[in-house]
Amino acid sequence: MKSKFYLLSFVLLVSALSACGVPPPEGSPLPKQTAAQGGTLASPGEAQDLHTLMRTLDELAEIERAGSWFQGIGLTESALRENAGDYAGSVAAAYKELSWAYGLGLLQKEDLEKGLLNVLTVQGEETVAVTTNAILAFLNGQWKTAAADLSPLFNEADEPDGFGRWMILVCALELSVLDPSTRSETENRRAAAAYKSIRARYAQFPEYWYRGARAFSGVIAAEFAENCINSSPNGPYAQECRKILAAYAGLKPEDGSSIKTKREIEAIIALSVNSANPQILDSLMPLISLPDNPYTVYAVGALRALTGSPKYRDYFNGKAASARGRLAERLSYICRS
Repeated sequence: MKSKFYLLSFVLLVSALSACGVPPPEGSPLPKQTAAQGGTLASPGEAQDLHTLMRTLDELAEIERAGSWFQGIGLTESALRENAGDYAGSVAAAYKELSWAYGLGLLQKEDLEKGLLNVLTVQGEETVAVTTNAILAFLNGQWKTAAADLSPLFNEADEPDGFGRWMILVCALELSVLDPSTRSETENRRAAAAYKSIRARYAQFPEYWYRGARAFSGVIAAEFAENCINSSPNGPYAQECRKILAAYAGLKPEDGSSIKTKREIEAIIALSVNSANPQILDSLMPLISLPDNPYTVYAVGALRALTGSPKYRDYFNGKAASARGRLAERLSYICRS
């Protein structure tokens, strides 16, 4: 029989996902992909003892570290942690499911907040309310409050890359961005190193890359920003990450809207070639028009490889004839044999 909070966490997810037209997990929250990936996870109702529960949680963590996040895994973790008596971890896992959907652009921020506020309306475990309030502070960027409230809940957690620990590290990074003097240089460096060390588990999580892009600098910030964009090109964090890439490339912030990552450039070119439609490349013209930068140089080089095709050579020549300034020069260079 499912317990009260498990049902509540399921309702939290269903209501938030349904608000945006995202299909919720059906029936048992255990993802069907698990069996296909060679796992032998017990469902929350089948896990009879603490040893089995913890083993199953370990297997879920390894699935995430292998880059195999899929919808429903956070809800499964939430139910398992509740059955193990880890109410703080249960709330965090349910929030992880929602925040992952938000990072992919499937939810709005107000949907996350509404779901968390609904948890507070239900009487139950005090730890549930404390954790929910801490996550609300995190969601609203109240970094000092969130850090203070999350630390007692998750600092002693067994998993150094668990979601609660990730939230604590985000608080540390954001505080260092707002005011580096809030913590010592040693503390800031330690938090940054810890954050970078957990990347395997969050490879598909846009917000992981976004927070790192904000906190780090130089080529590391650019790498994190690119990974954020690649994981969710139209998500809520992509626009700011494009500005971060523009700054890294020595461009103006407003040029960020024209920036494409190398993976995006390759995907656009592949789509154009596979569909034999040069007009698909129109979306790269704003990038080609920018001042010299690594992303424009990469795009120009990739486009030159297409000029062996008469259809693409005619396309570029036609574009060059009607273009002006920097774009015309770049298109002429692309057409040049």
